[in-house]
Amino acid sequence: MKQFISVHDVANINALVQKALAYKTNPLADKALGAGKRMGLIFLNPSLRTRLSTQIAAENLGMQPIVFNVGSEGWSWEFEEEAIMSGTTVEHVKDAAPILGNYFDVLAVRTFPSLQNKKDDYSELFIKQFIKYAGVPVVSLESSTLHPLQSLTDIITITECLKKSEIVIRKPKIVLTWAPHIKPLPQCVSNSFAQWINAWGEADFVITHPEDYELDEQFTNGATITHNQDEALKDADFVYVKNWSTYTDYGRIYCNDPAWMLTEEKLKTTNNAKVMHCLPVRRNVELSDEVLDSSNSIVTQQASNRVWAAQTVLAEILRSGPL
Repeated sequence: MKQFISVHDVANINALVQKALAYKTNPLADKALGAGKRMGLIFLNPSLRTRLSTQIAAENLGMQPIVFNVGSEGWSWEFEEEAIMSGTTVEHVKDAAPILGNYFDVLAVRTFPSLQNKKDDYSELFIKQFIKYAGVPVVSLESSTLHPLQSLTDIITITECLKKSEIVIRKPKIVLTWAPHIKPLPQCVSNSFAQWINAWGEADFVITHPEDYELDEQFTNGATITHNQDEALKDADFVYVKNWSTYTDYGRIYCNDPAWMLTEEKLKTTNNAKVMHCLPVRRNVELSDEVLDSSNSIVTQQASNRVWAAQTVLAEILRSGPL
């Protein structure tokens, strides 16, 4: 593995999942693999789980992780080629990234969409510029359209639960359901989850959302899509709850119907479904307390597995050849 930007960088999802579960059993199995290597974690927007889990993962492999928060600790960066830098940006990424590439053996980068211009966001300019100029492997800690470490974590968690369940003679039914929120959120997690579950190919996958909340078809192609949440939830084994803003008329909130919040009553038609969310979660807006605090909720298990997803990806990059 030379980089980790999307599911297309993964040759075998199940093999990667099994390696992650092995690390969960023995976190320090490869504690010398990254000895003498440094990883730079570059954050253009805030993080809790992504930052801490990736730092822990790097240290488990013997790497030295160093965090840099661009917004609060450094110059504002320019990413456009041939930009006339007479505004607020101070340094161009084509000047900064090669230096970071000399400082670090691996760069992990977290960016965020503006939700103002769909063409710009979906071009993935920021992370592509790091790949172009850094000269070292780049790991996405979330980009404008995708969150691959979260999605790998999600499949790790689903696989872990399936091992303990009685779902052995059929594909599990996995439902991604839109949820209300107080502000427009990116499509990154939803796009990525859809992309990975479709590529995995081992589930009956349904996406449900109000009208006008369609996601980009390049990520959802292969899923069943319905505007009827009750219909989607029937017999579900896993329910992934996530808000996202509109894609076609980009970055807006049209519907904020509280009836879309997942409740215990709605779970009654499922197959005692496990409930997932990437966190942070707005309690009693996206998900009710009764669901989050119930035995159906696996959000803590899911978030904890972020370490093993990151550790597996970093190990694959370290093993791929000279850095």
